[in-house]
Amino acid sequence: MTALEQLTVNDLRAVMATYAAALRAHREAINRLNVYPVPDGDTGTNMALTLESVVAEVEAVGAELEPTCAAISHGSLMGARGNSGVILSQILRGFAEVIRVEPVIDARVLARALTRASEAAYGAVMKPVEGTILTVVRVAAEEAGRCASAGGSLVDVLSVARDAAGSALEETPELLPVLKEAGVVDAGGAGFVLLLDSILHVVDGRPLPEPDIAATPDGVAAMAEQRGRGHSEDEVSGLRYEVMFFLEAPDHTIPAFKDVWAGVGDSIVVVGGDGLWNCHIHTDDIGAAIEAALDCGRPRKIRVTDLLEQVEEERWVREAGMESDRPAHADEPVTTAVVAVATGAGVSRIFHSLGVQRIVPGGQTMNPSTAQLLEAVESAPADDVIILPNNKNIIPVAEQVQLQTTKKVYVVPTEGIAEGFASLLSYDPESPGSENAEAMRSAAEAVVAGEVTQAVRDSVCDLGPIAKGDWIGLSREGIVSVAGSVDEACVRLLDALIGDEHELVTIIEGEGASDATTRRVIVWLQEHRPGIEAEVHHGGQPLYPYLFGIE
Repeated sequence: MTALEQLTVNDLRAVMATYAAALRAHREAINRLNVYPVPDGDTGTNMALTLESVVAEVEAVGAELEPTCAAISHGSLMGARGNSGVILSQILRGFAEVIRVEPVIDARVLARALTRASEAAYGAVMKPVEGTILTVVRVAAEEAGRCASAGGSLVDVLSVARDAAGSALEETPELLPVLKEAGVVDAGGAGFVLLLDSILHVVDGRPLPEPDIAATPDGVAAMAEQRGRGHSEDEVSGLRYEVMFFLEAPDHTIPAFKDVWAGVGDSIVVVGGDGLWNCHIHTDDIGAAIEAALDCGRPRKIRVTDLLEQVEEERWVREAGMESDRPAHADEPVTTAVVAVATGAGVSRIFHSLGVQRIVPGGQTMNPSTAQLLEAVESAPADDVIILPNNKNIIPVAEQVQLQTTKKVYVVPTEGIAEGFASLLSYDPESPGSENAEAMRSAAEAVVAGEVTQAVRDSVCDLGPIAKGDWIGLSREGIVSVAGSVDEACVRLLDALIGDEHELVTIIEGEGASDATTRRVIVWLQEHRPGIEAEVHHGGQPLYPYLFGIE
């Protein structure tokens, strides 16, 4: 094809669609630019979902420049997920801000649009960190500006920008020690480079790069001693939680809000305007982060993620149905109803059999939103409702539901499925919520939980090196066992967790479990813990073939 000398609005729309498709294709490769050995990392997913929102809004408006640019801006703001998604939204908003007022989108306009995109990205972050997506977009914009000033064509400007971005991406480990230590490049920067690839594809017909998951690091050393040091979702601090929400607040209150947040955490991004702001922070104090928003406006769609235990679970949520297989008792009026967060058909059936009225699908990185939990609470057939989060990441979100409903909501802070099951043994649907909450909390606290999953890359921990493909046994304190087989990882985990006071082990089989392994575990219990009874349930949960609850 003949290279374009300028972009039309239809070309711009094609760029957004192409970029969305490229992010979908490269999502897993970008996700894997992290170092902790369990299946985690969600930068690619968050960037892809941000673009899905953009494309949906673009497709809903007419093919004129002004509404198209407005759709790019609004769609990216409302669809932004995670730190990388929020920064990407600012890049797109800055880009659209320049283009929307230009009658012709040529080389010079495109270079200015990239410059404004970089400025918007840096402006959104209170403490910009070099070696991230910020560096990659800035270097690309600088080189694009030089080329345009020298009279370069649209293709020239884009080619120079793409080459500069690629080089800057390769240099990110030299600027950010955590990347160099892990042997990876910045995940968000890799996602931005695909934007330039997408524009070049539309302008010059250049083929998009193929995703190369094999090129992401399979081996990483010197990362043990502390969970959560892996570089995922542009994380460069040691803070525990990622908090995100939309904030409805007057524009003049935002500077003071940012000042308060500066004392609460880092990786702060606050973007938007005209009374609506998309806010992101990494913090150890979830309550303070949300209270700061309440002081100046109304936060909504609050999402909290535990950065130490992110696990890729989007397939879980896709495959789960919130109201699937609801039993007859689920709509019978009771004094106290229960809402449980769960994944896996077997796990959901067990929860229903134990009396749960509503199941909300979700997991660690695909946490259900406050709105999803609220919907389940409102539809539950009782004025008193217990929420079982069944994951420590979801507890802070569940605790926000009470603020949004007239029902009495009690959160029993279960951190795993086994705790959820145990708590329900003390559930009485005809007792008040306060009594149920107290009894169920005590039952959950008495459980020792463990889980087994497979390492997706090399790493190290306090126990020594971890090789890709090894099986890892995890407790609430971190990695407890590492073995070459799932059988051995299970028995070593149980050996570490079972005490003299325990009487029962609940075994929940997930995807990847086998009759042979389950038998091996039971035989081991009979030989080494003869006083322990074992109960086996088929949960069907992904990624974790075995979950254990020890009472």
